Amino acid sequence: MLPREKLDGLVRRAEEIDRLLCEPEVIGDYQQAQKLNKERAYLQPIVETYSRLRAAESQLSDDKASLADPELRELVEAEIPELEAKVGSLESELELLLLPPDPNDQRNTIVEVRGGEGGEEAALFAADLFRMYLRYAETKKWKVEVLSLSEASAGGYKEVIALIVGQSVYSRMRFEAGVHRVQRVPVTEAQGRIHTSTATVAVLPEAEDVEVQIDEKDLKIDIAASGGPGGQGVNTTNSAVQITHIPTGMIVKCQDERSQIKNKAKALKILKSRLLDIEREKRDAELSAERRGMVGSGERSQKVRTYNFPQNRVTDHRIGLTLHKLDRVIEGDLDELITALRTHHQAALLRASAEPPSMRPQAGP
Repeated sequence: MLPREKLDGLVRRAEEIDRLLCEPEVIGDYQQAQKLNKERAYLQPIVETYSRLRAAESQLSDDKASLADPELRELVEAEIPELEAKVGSLESELELLLLPPDPNDQRNTIVEVRGGEGGEEAALFAADLFRMYLRYAETKKWKVEVLSLSEASAGGYKEVIALIVGQSVYSRMRFEAGVHRVQRVPVTEAQGRIHTSTATVAVLPEAEDVEVQIDEKDLKIDIAASGGPGGQGVNTTNSAVQITHIPTGMIVKCQDERSQIKNKAKALKILKSRLLDIEREKRDAELSAERRGMVGSGERSQKVRTYNFPQNRVTDHRIGLTLHKLDRVIEGDLDELITALRTHHQAALLRASAEPPSMRPQAGP
């Protein structure tokens, strides 16, 4: 049963925001206007869907009343089933829209991709995954900034860490976290045998400075010459920065910029997001289990998705979805996969919200 009083209240709130956004004092207050626009963006799909639902319900009511008219009866009898299906669909859509949004859904996101088992082939696969995300980001008009990159000798990536900025990045990219498995013939395989390798993906919402306070005395900062592939100039300055967070032993290194200051800023951004994720784990036992399951050990048996190149097949093991269009997926066509994962996640949230409190999983302290 939809909460009609709540929906009516949200409609009134959207109308109030529209009035406020036209007032001079709000127009001149950037932060207030930004806050109201963000709230309006959340309310808009709810208000629009609710309006469509009421219109469909009104038409359905009129049609049922018209059943008493012999001249209209045949016409409305054909129309009523379609309207009933439409009302049911809109009610389901509203149930999803009314679920409390994840506070991280609109955040910028740090994506970490690493080669797992499989040596050089795993590093090549990690590079393929990262390029897939770059192409997907292009279709969404997201901005990608590489924070850290470690190349393998064969041209793949041992590790790449990037910041992705844009609309609803985390709400879409969060489902990419985990172990990805590839089955294909490596370019180095002389006998044409299919090999299995893995790469791991971690997805972290970007931490804001107000959320993570780091004491300078807890940091050990080392400066060295940048190394690895990169062409002329990469070793000419001591610009590589390695930051060790002493309380946790966490180490972050950045060397992509020639500026020591820029590399330090990037390393701190990564460190803060990782520390924020640790704090979130402590506060919420369910999220802790989710984060621990993101990457696992990188073993072949721990997988969220398999990419089978000989059969042009990609399978997401979490929802049992198989698509025979790996050639398009690896080029960034991820919408079908991600939409299915989001729908599955939302359905699970709906089921959980419908359970009595005593039956819901309890968060840890």
